[in-house]
Amino acid sequence: MIRLDNVTKRYDGAREALKGVSLHVEAGELAFLTGRSGAGKSTVLKLIALIEHPTRGNVIVDGRNLGKLKDREIPGYRQQIGVVFQDNKLLADRSAYENVALPLIITGTGQREIGRRVRAALDQVGLLDRERYPPRTLSAGEQQRLGIARAIVSRPKVLIADEPTGNLDPDLALEVMALFKRLNEVGMTMLIASHDLHLVEHFGARCITLTGGQVLETPVAPLTESTGAVSP
Repeated sequence: MIRLDNVTKRYDGAREALKGVSLHVEAGELAFLTGRSGAGKSTVLKLIALIEHPTRGNVIVDGRNLGKLKDREIPGYRQQIGVVFQDNKLLADRSAYENVALPLIITGTGQREIGRRVRAALDQVGLLDRERYPPRTLSAGEQQRLGIARAIVSRPKVLIADEPTGNLDPDLALEVMALFKRLNEVGMTMLIASHDLHLVEHFGARCITLTGGQVLETPVAPLTESTGAVSP
């Protein structure tokens, strides 16, 4: 579903954020992208979201080489990609409902369908009773779940998330990650960037580690009772 083949990304000043990175995430898989700050995690996600373009190499999502997409095809592609940010990027002057509805409004979806999809997405993240609330009245965990609802309202094939639990305490982080796991269980392909190795290990998914812009892939086993935690 997601493939990077020998991808290099060089920014101005000749700094290489990625150096010949190759990785593959299968359809329906949940995988974590880990590494220290500056390792290249955000760059990988930006390439998948077509926010950035590689200097060399190919990025292929759902069989489509992103480097060969025509400009008119890019909006349609982005509708298939859900993006969750660490800082939510919610609109403070809009209600929870209006924040989630925004991607559908942009694509010209009818009002009746918008209402059905928005309420379904809010229900999935446990915020249906908060639809008229502005983001500032929601807790940090609720705001992050609202960001997830906005990311999934268009029913994307792929969901990418950049440090989605970075601003949350451990209990809220676990709650948000459990939500990602439930979404993955119904078939959504996910690549989640996280520096929280304990949280990653708890879910036992495959871990792709970036070091200095290069990939070092190692399997991650779920924690056991003997280590003080139980795998889900």
